[in-house]
Amino acid sequence: MRELSIFADESGDKTNHDRYFLLTLVVHDQADPIARVIGNYEGHLTLRDLPNIPFHSEPLLNGHGDYANLELSQRKDLLVAFNVLVQRLPIRYKTFVYRRSEFEDASKLAARMKRDLSGMLFDHLEFFQGFDHVKVYYDNGQAIVKRALDESVSFALSKQAIEKRRTTMTEYRLAQVADYLCTVELAAVKYAAKEAGGTYDKFFGGIGSFKRNWLKQARRKRLD
Repeated sequence: MRELSIFADESGDKTNHDRYFLLTLVVHDQADPIARVIGNYEGHLTLRDLPNIPFHSEPLLNGHGDYANLELSQRKDLLVAFNVLVQRLPIRYKTFVYRRSEFEDASKLAARMKRDLSGMLFDHLEFFQGFDHVKVYYDNGQAIVKRALDESVSFALSKQAIEKRRTTMTEYRLAQVADYLCTVELAAVKYAAKEAGGTYDKFFGGIGSFKRNWLKQARRKRLD
């Protein structure tokens, strides 16, 4: 019996406070083992005397939450280590980018999101329908994302094959991967718009280094 996991994460909120809203899906065929890769990542953290905490991009970049007492060098090392983990995992991802100025309200954004998700599923319908079960993991952080996921997946795939699960980033490494990839794609948008601040440069080394390394490496995993 073949099972597929889809982990979702977003960047931005449903108000107009953030200029951009991003939704990232990470797709994993459960027949491809990941325990050894994750074990190697966690072993590397131990060897480097780095804390084995759930990866969360925003507080890592800004030094908040679990990262508040860490040195900048430690936070950089954690970001590099997680990037290596992502490269070694057998996953694919898709990110959708939305500009707030293009939508009158949250309902218009939700409708566009549903249409884009459905389109992605139909573009790869043979792949997705090759699984007996499709498990969708989302922390239900935003109602418009939950609704778009529920409606698009139920519309495109057999309802009998779908199982929806709530997740948090403390529970699943692949949910953290979705968070990481969402952050990389947001950085790409902001660098392109010349809106990236000093924090991005501090961690990614400026636009040239970001494109050559972080973005190029991430997009090797992109679901085209």
